[in-house]
Amino acid sequence: MGSSKTFHALYNDDDILLSAVKKIKEKHYDIEEVYTPFPVHGLDKAMGLEPTRIAIAAFIYGCIGITVATLMMNYIMIVDWPQNIGGKPSFSYLENMPAFVPIMFEMTVFHAAHLMVITFYLRSRMWPLKEAENPDPRTTDDHFLVEISTEKPVAGLKKLLKESGAVEIIEVKPKDH
Repeated sequence: MGSSKTFHALYNDDDILLSAVKKIKEKHYDIEEVYTPFPVHGLDKAMGLEPTRIAIAAFIYGCIGITVATLMMNYIMIVDWPQNIGGKPSFSYLENMPAFVPIMFEMTVFHAAHLMVITFYLRSRMWPLKEAENPDPRTTDDHFLVEISTEKPVAGLKKLLKESGAVEIIEVKPKDH
């Protein structure tokens, strides 16, 4: 066994890609990353990735949103500036809550959506002026790239990639990687 070599296998169809990833994993090759122009359903499962915890974050962000809405409406409409609107009492939050439900819903959705976007960008390490990390610009258009590192003999890997439907196989030089 020598040093580790890295290969980029390009595919031009998402179904072929998904099938290829399954075959590559069956042969116990290490897939470093897969670059796709759009999300491929089932790819995370085929790669053996752990389930995401992003739904938990969304729930927490929604709870923050409904809390902010409740505190904001109580302060604005009950404490700071109570108003007699249509003869409704303005001295109790609970008596006015049916009128506040749409605001509570909107603030919950607003906080969950905006904080999820921020979380996604931070978790993905994407921020303004960041240099793109995709190794081949075709992965933003119509190709799918599988990055594989191996210390096994390369002939077997190249044969496997060709058989799995790769349209192009590129050996990455260590300085380029």
